[in-house]
Amino acid sequence: MDKIKYFDFPKDETLFGLKPEVGRWFFIPFGLIVLLCLGTVYSWSIFSTHFETALQAKPGTILLPFMVLGVMFTLAMPISGLYIYRFSPRIMTITGGIILGIGYFLSSIAPNLPFLIISYGVIAGIGVGIVYGVPLAVAARWFPERKGFAVGMTVVGFGLSPLVTAPIAINLIKAFGVRNTFVILGVVFTGIILAIAQVLKMPPKRWLPDGYNPEASIKNDIQGSSQSNSNNSVANLPMVQTQSFYGLWICYGVGTFVGLTAIATTAQVGQEIVGLQPEQLGFAIPLFATFNGIGRPLFGWLNDRLKPKLTTIVINVLILIASAIVLNTSQGQLINFLVAYSIFWLCLGAWLAVAPAATLSFFGLNNYPSNYGLMFTSFGLGGLLGIFTIAAIKGITGSYLPFFYVTAAIACIAIVIATFLLNRPHKTAIADFLFKYLISPITPVLLSFVEFWLGSAIPKKSN
Repeated sequence: MDKIKYFDFPKDETLFGLKPEVGRWFFIPFGLIVLLCLGTVYSWSIFSTHFETALQAKPGTILLPFMVLGVMFTLAMPISGLYIYRFSPRIMTITGGIILGIGYFLSSIAPNLPFLIISYGVIAGIGVGIVYGVPLAVAARWFPERKGFAVGMTVVGFGLSPLVTAPIAINLIKAFGVRNTFVILGVVFTGIILAIAQVLKMPPKRWLPDGYNPEASIKNDIQGSSQSNSNNSVANLPMVQTQSFYGLWICYGVGTFVGLTAIATTAQVGQEIVGLQPEQLGFAIPLFATFNGIGRPLFGWLNDRLKPKLTTIVINVLILIASAIVLNTSQGQLINFLVAYSIFWLCLGAWLAVAPAATLSFFGLNNYPSNYGLMFTSFGLGGLLGIFTIAAIKGITGSYLPFFYVTAAIACIAIVIATFLLNRPHKTAIADFLFKYLISPITPVLLSFVEFWLGSAIPKKSN
């Protein structure tokens, strides 16, 4: 049974003064703007140098706030997915926006690195995680016949954020300093998020766009689905008891292992391999951010046509190609580096559209927010493992280059996994074992913690 709160409107009611089929398109730019605010986390390298100097932090340790934010982002995403059932999208977005603003304000007064890790990494990270999934869920609900495209176009704001927010942040830092810049950005972002939150809502339960046949669509969405499969047999199949969940979770983790590590170490790897100069980052980062943004609608569109299995294989073939380019690049070959890292950033952007769209394709709309919240845990774990792996390789070998043998190897593994596991969801012995003995025992504990936290943080009665 679908537990998500909906608003009901009479037959002749409009949405933003237009027919629902037309008015629903406003949710895409609104969601894009929200994610544009959240995507400033990709510009951490702009702030990190200034904070490193201000806090007199040891070299390299200034990456810790970014790493912690990634982890908290991942942990908070399932909260948003679970509790969008109980609270409206508006309440969840307002709550996350306020927490984000508090995190930015506290970061502006951070006297030392541990304080910055808590304020930016933990508090702001929780805010980002709570808000992030809401515009995606709203877009997916309003566009059941174009879910990959709608989610991809909405999430593009997260990837393109450095194109907009990075130049603004640079100029603000020059004019007001890094601490005042955090205050300004926190106030502006919170204001924008709270304003857009007022209009975020789900469609009525039984509303469908003209000409859309949901039963036929679900059959076509699932690779290898037989004509005898019904809507309920697929959509109601428990996600964590299927091979598709574990296949998609692992492949998503591979994508973020590579992509988030590339983002976090772009300057360092570029300097070692091709002699990238700091001033060259001024055009390299916007170039990479452009590809990251393009990857979302492009691969959302591809996922609607190629289906998750083939789309995942394409992404990992691209990672393999980019890894080979880096491994064959030497000092002065800037073009090679730009091409390879554009592909890495493109593939991360691709996953942030493909993962939610594939979750929808395999497991339906009814439980999408909580399903994708659980799927999104792969994002944080993959990124964390990637950053620790490249740091360990650098410490052991003195070079970043061997890391790209790892990315090439796991891309090949992901291609094999996608081939055999990203098919029509069905129960398997291994998936059932993991569900019974790993997921089921820890779920009540996690839910109890979330219930306690939300019972303190959010009013019981929502509008």
